[in-house]
Amino acid sequence: MPGDRSRYGLTVSALGAMLLAVSVFLPWYGLSFTATGVAFVQQLTDHLASQYGNASLQAYIGAQHAGLSALAGHEFTAVSAHQALKNLNIVLLVLATLAVLDALIPLASGAGSSVPAGGGAAVVLLGALATACVVYRMLHPPTPAGELVALSLREGAWLALLGSLAILAGGLWPRGHGAQEGASETNLDAALSALSGWTPQR
Repeated sequence: MPGDRSRYGLTVSALGAMLLAVSVFLPWYGLSFTATGVAFVQQLTDHLASQYGNASLQAYIGAQHAGLSALAGHEFTAVSAHQALKNLNIVLLVLATLAVLDALIPLASGAGSSVPAGGGAAVVLLGALATACVVYRMLHPPTPAGELVALSLREGAWLALLGSLAILAGGLWPRGHGAQEGASETNLDAALSALSGWTPQR
């Protein structure tokens, strides 16, 4: 049936768009202190202890320095795209919503296995835009203040990439060849009829 593979592609695009929307609220970046950040915290605590603390407090803080040094490179929290990407998260949600609508409306209005002509025509563009946005923020994450904190990619970013690629792949999904074969046979019959005056009987 000509529309089968088109329906499969639109379904993949719709599922990818839903995954993209959900991923915006999942952890995208893990935050960890750099060695510079740990050294800054140590200097700050030493300064505060020397200014406002007594000898016992200073000794206690000095004893904690080894523990602070161990924090370098260890993730202490994570942020989602919704938290870290104030503008891009809205763009991704809009692209995901448009992709869902562009994929589901033809699926809902199609009769049986057929898809209306031109159904889901925008999912390729939407998927390409979403993929470009996600890849950009994976390669160029937001820069924390100074060099005190480092960012690492978390599962939300990878799921967003997967969802974006699914939108794109669904839009590029090959259509069925039945209609094309039927059109080719019709053209061949017309050419034979024009050349010889004979119309093939089926």
